[in-house]
Amino acid sequence: MRKKKPAGGDYDVIVIGAGPGGYVAAIRCAQLGLKTACVDEWLDHDGKSSLGGTCLNVGCIPSKALLESSLHYYRAHSEFEAHGIRTGKLRLDLDAMQARKNKVVADLTAGIGVLFKTNGVDVYHGRGKVRAGDRAGRYQVSVKSRKDRKLLASLQAANIIIATGSSPIRLPQAPLRDGMILDSAAALEMTTLPKTLGIIGAGAIGLEIGSIWARLGAKVTLFEAMPELLPQADELIAREAGRILRQQGLNIRTGCRVLATEVSRGKVRLTLEQGGEEETLRLDRLVVAVGRKPNSERVFGKELAVETDERSFILVDEHGETCVPGIYAIGDVVGGPMLAHKASEEGVRVAERIAGGRNGNGAQALASVIPSVIYTHPEIAWAGKTEAQCRNEGLNFRSGRFPLAANGRAHAAGDAQGVVKIIADAASDRILGVHMVAAQASELIAQAVLAMEMQATAEDLAMTVFAHPSLSESLHEAALAVNGQAIHIKN
Repeated sequence: MRKKKPAGGDYDVIVIGAGPGGYVAAIRCAQLGLKTACVDEWLDHDGKSSLGGTCLNVGCIPSKALLESSLHYYRAHSEFEAHGIRTGKLRLDLDAMQARKNKVVADLTAGIGVLFKTNGVDVYHGRGKVRAGDRAGRYQVSVKSRKDRKLLASLQAANIIIATGSSPIRLPQAPLRDGMILDSAAALEMTTLPKTLGIIGAGAIGLEIGSIWARLGAKVTLFEAMPELLPQADELIAREAGRILRQQGLNIRTGCRVLATEVSRGKVRLTLEQGGEEETLRLDRLVVAVGRKPNSERVFGKELAVETDERSFILVDEHGETCVPGIYAIGDVVGGPMLAHKASEEGVRVAERIAGGRNGNGAQALASVIPSVIYTHPEIAWAGKTEAQCRNEGLNFRSGRFPLAANGRAHAAGDAQGVVKIIADAASDRILGVHMVAAQASELIAQAVLAMEMQATAEDLAMTVFAHPSLSESLHEAALAVNGQAIHIKN
């Protein structure tokens, strides 16, 4: 039988990785008239290729699908009667909930394939590796099967975009055990409800996973090594969020150091140290959610000498280009906020840079205001500087806050917990940061980001007309409060 020859092709751009950064970069390159290929190695549970990277397959999208379903369940269980809705005996069908989540994921990952086809992006499924180029300045990209390392394709391009994303950090004292000690991806796949669930890490991932399973009835404890919850958020917002989440039943323990784990008799034995005292707990399941690390290994041939830092993040300039001309990197693999929307925006900017920019001078550097959101309920969101950052930088500032308890729409919806806070420069009144814990904060923060990118002042927001009744009025009142002019609270 004749051996099949590996595929090949010459391109203007080859993107490695089809997550939110990679697939967006590939589409934008194709839109700009560049012959583009995208190489992606993700395999689903059935061993089939699945576009979308961590975000669509095991991260952003499945977690939000389960957060939505679990919130419906919680409300039916605990809140519907107050609205005059009586449901009778409530039953959790976790299999159906997981099936819905899987369909959401399948629909969206398939949609990327349609977008690639529509825009003329060639897709190669396998693990891509970049090697030194030929005399014409084209880099070589080999595509090999993840299963048997068989060479599937040999490609060439003058420009390479690395968008290989990140992977969960593992703890040596808590090695993964199938079905018992899980990473964040596996925590979204559970088909039985644990009575007790421990989560190492109380960041965005830990809080979201904890919220899902606590709403469904699990007793959830989060173990956070830092002395305070959410140190990257504004202090007021972190404190308010912690208060609300603890009221919801999440047991959040800060200043905890995990010493050891052991799986025995169908339980996880967790040994930890807190306040100088050692303690042992027995849990049904344990999730490790302590952050993520860049997927920068095995991407380049050694001869390229692409620079990385001490944590293996690929070093790039303000335009996303590495120390090797023509090789770019975007998203989680370059550090900064590990956020899908940040990766997507970097992908667009790099594509436009390669194509010469909209005006022929190269694209601008990435926008400075990047929103962060934690999708608990209420949601936690922020953009710009915190009060602590302003103090550390010696900035003279004013701040205004407005509680959701004084917002009519929040009361009507039964979502009156939380607060919106705006920080503005004392001299210029320009908005420096906006922070909130509120229902639909992921939507409200977009208004703040737009205002900050337009270099708006607190007065600009205060003079803007907001619809009534709406949650957005809380942003309006917080802007008024910066200058002592709030209407619906005491200034």
